[in-house]
Amino acid sequence: MKALIVDDAKVVRVALSRMMNQLGYETVKAEDGQQALDAMAEHPDTDVVMLDWNMPVMNGYDFLVAMRDMPEHATNPKVIMVTTETGMPQMLKALAGGADEYIMKPFDKDMVEGKLEMVGLEVAG
Repeated sequence: MKALIVDDAKVVRVALSRMMNQLGYETVKAEDGQQALDAMAEHPDTDVVMLDWNMPVMNGYDFLVAMRDMPEHATNPKVIMVTTETGMPQMLKALAGGADEYIMKPFDKDMVEGKLEMVGLEVAG
């Protein structure tokens, strides 16, 4: 199982990568939406994208829409927004844009595991 972690904050990428590894996922990391698009091209077998909203170069929402516009990624991978954008309008916009779930920062491993299970993905042990 493979997860793409997209966040401009290194501390978040490292923490989320550690959690995902513990849950049985190999991780690929990107600092912004453009790097994430490149990573999707290199790793088309990605099962889930853990996606921040506010990033330089290309934000998470723009990445989400661009990725979902690709026929091969119209419904897969699953996308879980992991963000400080906590307003209902942003949540609805992300879900309408193709996100499957939403985690508000700060988060912990139990929250991540629960959201993975909610979108139908496996977790180890």
